[in-house]
Amino acid sequence: MDTVFKLGELFCGPGGLAWGAMNADVPGMKIEHAWANDYDYDTCQTYIRNICPDDPESVYCEDVHMLDLDKLGPIDALAFGFPCNDFSVVGEQLGFKGKFGPLYTYGISVLLQYKPKWFLAENVGGIRSANDGIAFKRIQSDMRNAGYRICPNLYHFEDYGIPQARHRMIIIGIREDLPYEFKIPSPTEYPAKSCREAIENPPIPADAPNNEITKQSAQVVERLKYIKPGQNAFTADLPVELQIKTRTKISQIYKRLDPDKPSYTITGSGGGGTHVYHWSENRALTNRERARLQTFPDDFVFEGSKESVRKQIGMAVPAQGAKIIFEAVLKTFAGIEYPSTEASLS
Repeated sequence: MDTVFKLGELFCGPGGLAWGAMNADVPGMKIEHAWANDYDYDTCQTYIRNICPDDPESVYCEDVHMLDLDKLGPIDALAFGFPCNDFSVVGEQLGFKGKFGPLYTYGISVLLQYKPKWFLAENVGGIRSANDGIAFKRIQSDMRNAGYRICPNLYHFEDYGIPQARHRMIIIGIREDLPYEFKIPSPTEYPAKSCREAIENPPIPADAPNNEITKQSAQVVERLKYIKPGQNAFTADLPVELQIKTRTKISQIYKRLDPDKPSYTITGSGGGGTHVYHWSENRALTNRERARLQTFPDDFVFEGSKESVRKQIGMAVPAQGAKIIFEAVLKTFAGIEYPSTEASLS
């Protein structure tokens, strides 16, 4: 008989964490979906289609401020990738002073009400420095005060075989009355993977969903002709008429991938996030190619418009990266030893 953990999710996104949880492969251990919440309609439809198609009513598509926690029901585990907008170094790092910073408290409320055995919380690496470091200390303190031993770590997902340089703070908490000690899974078990390998091996099927090619304007195509792999619009030698006149030289503007390295970070902010440009073809990646870099399987179908899908993919946790961490949690509860490393916040 398997040990089954019923998982609840706040800010569930399209299902990167959930896919990793449901596909975690540890003998005798299993994670099953219980309920989830997100405010975006397309995102919720994507989650339902891929995670719980037989139980659509278990996904509450509403603003967490209005969510009745009493209706959610008991859980054994909680995952919450609380919105990162006010902690990201790309933004203003408003932290608790911003609209999104305090949203982690809804996760704390669920911990206090339902007392799950463990939780996974996720946010950007920039959370460490928001509000001069005070925000991150406060979040950790609230988690401990809710009754959990916590293990925060800044995961560099490219070190875990994910074909993308993506750095995320993930905190695993285990209820303090339970005799389990989580350890950070060692990245040495996972060979590096380039973006070319992720996108081309195996080739994306011709009928794969979410694989429409974006039609680029003539000016964009002309600009891309001058940009080499790994370069962006500011490091390439562009003719004057193709140069971008902007005060902020954002490194990802018209940046081509380096095919022999992991991709740069796929983002979901800014009206859909970065397009990400192919290393040799004069075009942006398709959403399916971007999903490959986020390690979603090709049969994971995203709902909504092309721009909505692009945003969902950028906001997600890499599915295979989530799987690695959930498997470490399950091994911890199963008493199975696994290669581990020291926690790092840098």
